Amino acid sequence: MLEACILATIFCGFFGIILKKNLVMKIISMDVMSTGVIAYYVLIASRDGLFTPIVSDATHGAYSDPVPQAVILTAIVIGFSIQALMLVGVMKLARDNPTLESNEIEKNNMP
Repeated sequence: MLEACILATIFCGFFGIILKKNLVMKIISMDVMSTGVIAYYVLIASRDGLFTPIVSDATHGAYSDPVPQAVILTAIVIGFSIQALMLVGVMKLARDNPTLESNEIEKNNMP
């Protein structure tokens, strides 16, 4: 059930990017999709019965791999920086165009 909810989040973000015409809504949809992808990666990487390698009372046992955690942290930081850059680009477009609808911006900038 949790996998279905996460996949629905990814698809909602994907279809939002395709179907929405407002640039800010496209950025929000991209953020929703990246959040769903990160949640799906965390769901796949998590397993029961694993101990943390730093704080654990178990002397011998299966330890969880810290690499997926580092990958997820990196993905969050990169996603935040990309979102910030896209918002700056939209702010620059907003100075020159009266609307943020992608169809109108394309019409105004045709030679």
